[in-house]
Amino acid sequence: MSVKRALISVFDKKGIVEFAKSLSDLNIEIISSGGTAKLLKSEQIKVTDVSTFTGFPEMMDGRVKTLHPKVHGAILADRSKKTHLEQAKKQGIELIDLVVVNLYPFEQVINNSNLETAIENIDIGGPALLRSAAKNYKDVACVVNPARYPDIINELKNNKKISEKTRETLALEVWEHVAHYDVIIETYFRKVFKKDKKPPEYLNLTFKKWQDLRYGENPHQGAAIYIDTNFNGPSVLNAKQLQGKHLSYNNIQDAASAFELVKEFDEPTAVIVKHNNPSGVASSHDIVEAYKLARSVDPEAAFGGVVAINQPVSGDLAKEIISVFVEIVLAPSFSEAAKDVFKVRRNLRLLEIIDFKTKRAPYKEYKTVAGGLLAQDADTLLLEKGMRFITKRKPTREEMQAMLYAWKIAKYVKSNAIVYARPNRAVGIGAGQMKRVDAAKLAAMIARDYSGEISLRGCAMASDAFFPFRDGIDYAAKLGITAIIQPGGSLKDEEVIKAADEHNIAMIFTGVRHFRH
Repeated sequence: MSVKRALISVFDKKGIVEFAKSLSDLNIEIISSGGTAKLLKSEQIKVTDVSTFTGFPEMMDGRVKTLHPKVHGAILADRSKKTHLEQAKKQGIELIDLVVVNLYPFEQVINNSNLETAIENIDIGGPALLRSAAKNYKDVACVVNPARYPDIINELKNNKKISEKTRETLALEVWEHVAHYDVIIETYFRKVFKKDKKPPEYLNLTFKKWQDLRYGENPHQGAAIYIDTNFNGPSVLNAKQLQGKHLSYNNIQDAASAFELVKEFDEPTAVIVKHNNPSGVASSHDIVEAYKLARSVDPEAAFGGVVAINQPVSGDLAKEIISVFVEIVLAPSFSEAAKDVFKVRRNLRLLEIIDFKTKRAPYKEYKTVAGGLLAQDADTLLLEKGMRFITKRKPTREEMQAMLYAWKIAKYVKSNAIVYARPNRAVGIGAGQMKRVDAAKLAAMIARDYSGEISLRGCAMASDAFFPFRDGIDYAAKLGITAIIQPGGSLKDEEVIKAADEHNIAMIFTGVRHFRH
């Protein structure tokens, strides 16, 4: 496909002068409008104004410039159809072979502007031009990405035309770009019009590829990371990586879980996550001591885990961390001494996330299943105000602290989940069991096997969902558990409460369930 005439209308002027000069040097006629035409003329590049090309003036503050049959007819005419060419000639339409357009910066302005400004940054003519050119890619090349300019010029210089393969690539870029643009606009107005709480009839999502991954959960699975370009809160994906290998698919999931859990705590806290479950959590005024306690919950599980610290990492803490192999350490900052210590483990990833204190605003979670997608509000709620003290004995202050500590952890443990804890640390964590009483037994086994002198007597128990039977309560009593926090809501609640009273256990109903599948 040879190029005789090009239409250029761009908001982002990066590289456009050099590109247009190269086109002009190749004797390609340039049609342009508005600020683009003004810029090119100032650089002594010969330009035909769109208004001259169409015989119709720009109007309505530039809202109507290229929306004209002479423009779209010049782009959409199928060169293989004699009738199209005859109609173009009859209407005085001169064909356009190259469309170079990028759009008003709607995505960039919406975070810090009012509705009127947002509306004026909705591009109408630009997407229409791109759609027309992409539809007729067999005859017209369409360029939306300024990074493509050098390749286009080189191809024109070397081959005197733009190949069909290149035109296919350019058209696909256009469809991706315009689709993204439309979704950003729809998402913005869904919020403005207060329609974002109700699930939409069509779920349109747009994420930008951040990087390819070596593989997914397993080596035979391809994978990539995509980011929400409008998200501006703290995240593992926008963390600063100070050293180590690229993050893997599993690394990212574990690090994200560790980060969200450690943010639940205001006091100095260490979290260790393995296979997307916490294996240890502890708090102390001394963060080194907190880490040691967290690791002691399940030392073997800590091997190869992800460590999250909500305090600056010192050299002493770094030495303690590398005494066991771990994959990732994430924290708000690392001292120079800590960085020096970690250098001996070149593959160890260090992630610096400065803004640890920001709580996550409500957001949506998505999970694919064969044939579709599940969407839900993310579980950002920890407790509701209406906690109920439902047993004869009320918890002591220390028991209350232990229950709340266990409850924070249970929220991030795969269901069925049971957590045993003291006021400042987890003691045993049981995750992912089909029966709740088995989760209780697993958590006890971990505590007994690895906690040294620490017993479960006097600990609190947290359950992510209700107890369907009293067997979990009876088992907890044998361990010496004195306080239990759970959502309640079982048909057997009265039986469960009776069991707690028989064992003199204090129990709280939260009214909030934290299933995590």
